[in-house]
Amino acid sequence: MKAEGYIFAILTGFFLVVSPVYWFLSHDPTGTSALVMTTLLAALVAFYVLLTARRVGPRPEDRKDAEIEEGAGELGFFSPHSWWPLACAASLSVLVLGIVFGWWLFIIGAGVGAVSVLGMVFEYYRGEHAH
Repeated sequence: MKAEGYIFAILTGFFLVVSPVYWFLSHDPTGTSALVMTTLLAALVAFYVLLTARRVGPRPEDRKDAEIEEGAGELGFFSPHSWWPLACAASLSVLVLGIVFGWWLFIIGAGVGAVSVLGMVFEYYRGEHAH
């Protein structure tokens, strides 16, 4: 996990150098703010991944003497079938179109989006798949 953290730390340094150079050469506030936000997001990811790598310890992928079977096993739980991501995407589409066409459509998209996000979050707390 340290390799990923170092990659994002290098990206943070690169964007830290590129942002003022871009501002000096172009005086474009939009591109400069996008580059500054990119720098901050890369720094955030680098900080989180390096902190997690220090807490968790080396994974089999990080060690040179690791065997292939050390990485085997369960990786996590993935939903086998769910319609809620489709509802979330559709409500986000209505929400964005509401910004373009009218606030009434935005409010409808926000309401449907809230219901679909809650449905996706609490999908496994009710019905056949309840814990």
